[in-house]
Amino acid sequence: MIYFSTSKSSIPVSIKKATLEGLAPDGGLYIPSEIPRFSPEEIELLEGASFNNIAFAIAKKFIGAEIPLERLEEMIESCYNFETPLITLDSNTFVEELFSGPTLAFKDYGARFLARLTGYFASEDQRLITVLVATSGDTGSAVAYGFQGIANTRVVLLYPSGKVSPLQEQQLTTAGNNVHALEVQGDFDDCQRMVKQAFVDPILKERLTLTSANSINISRLIPQSFYYAWAALHLKEELGVTDPIFSVPSGNYGNLTAGVLAKKMGFPIGHFIAASNANDSVTRYLEEGRYEPRPTITTLSTAMDVGNPSNFARLRYFYHNSNESMGRDISGIAVSDEETRAAIRSAYDRFGYIMDPHTAVAFRALERYRSSGHGEGKTGIVLSTAHPSKFLDAIESVLDLKIEVPQRLQCLMEKKKMATLIGSDYKELASFLNGLDQ
Repeated sequence: MIYFSTSKSSIPVSIKKATLEGLAPDGGLYIPSEIPRFSPEEIELLEGASFNNIAFAIAKKFIGAEIPLERLEEMIESCYNFETPLITLDSNTFVEELFSGPTLAFKDYGARFLARLTGYFASEDQRLITVLVATSGDTGSAVAYGFQGIANTRVVLLYPSGKVSPLQEQQLTTAGNNVHALEVQGDFDDCQRMVKQAFVDPILKERLTLTSANSINISRLIPQSFYYAWAALHLKEELGVTDPIFSVPSGNYGNLTAGVLAKKMGFPIGHFIAASNANDSVTRYLEEGRYEPRPTITTLSTAMDVGNPSNFARLRYFYHNSNESMGRDISGIAVSDEETRAAIRSAYDRFGYIMDPHTAVAFRALERYRSSGHGEGKTGIVLSTAHPSKFLDAIESVLDLKIEVPQRLQCLMEKKKMATLIGSDYKELASFLNGLDQ
């Protein structure tokens, strides 16, 4: 499989080079030269398969012969040693819980796979890889813990000061060892801009081997398709459902893009809802055909506070820059904070189910999609991206209920925060990175 840039100015590369570079030299995002297809016969054979078997079937199509199949299978088994529950709310509404991994967030699916690929490729070349990451919450902690113990790697995390939950901040600033946290005086878009600038900085590229663990890295994105394929096949086998609607909490749009990959590979998926908060640039594009990013707005669903999502470049490429073509597969719905709180309350009152704010955005978006006359009677799957205990203040204020915090999170609050405060000027990031080896 060959990968090329969405900007079309860089030469095509292997999965190894795409993984280790993260961002293409021309500033574009790597995409596969063609999306591999599963035949109807292959799909049928995967019905009833385990999550890891489905993941392996997808991964080997994207990676080809660059990693021995036995080694790839071992990576899959070590990545996904936890469950992916599909919870029934009512006869045609399900929640796919993606927070059973080590950091209790869906980012574990991509970060753990990427860490193992990066470590494998780095060991082949015997070089030190610096993983540079912008995070609006759970990406940072998933990457930090995903790369722990991975030889030939170190991690630098950028996160917006005061714009992640206290528990998320503790996770990403207490990993230590080969993980460095930078607290940026700005928003997520500032963090993302600085990371992108570092990748095209010729001076840095001479000194460091940089890669990204954000969903701008294709090897972070590919494994996120696994849980779409698994849920779709599981419902097909159990209930005969062939066209479920996935409602996806959407910030940087990597999660949604991974779902689109799964659909285009041939898995039985009907439609997507891109559930955003007040940062609705993609929603407006789907409605109006114009992409006009605006400054980031702070909301209750903080990890989705992204004004100019990176993965939109991939979505536009896959749909030939046509909002009409994209709209046939994706409906954009923006949900207010007031609606988010009401959705948290409603889900608990009706089903006894506690949702974090991001899951609540997707739940409310599915309700609105159905009430508009679309998807009536269709099976809907809400992606739940984080354990509710990560957003205690938001949930407890709505439900007036004490949320139990898992022990593995409780112990983090006792650790000392380790972070370097920097401004949003790229020069401060460049100075930090240049001083890493001194």
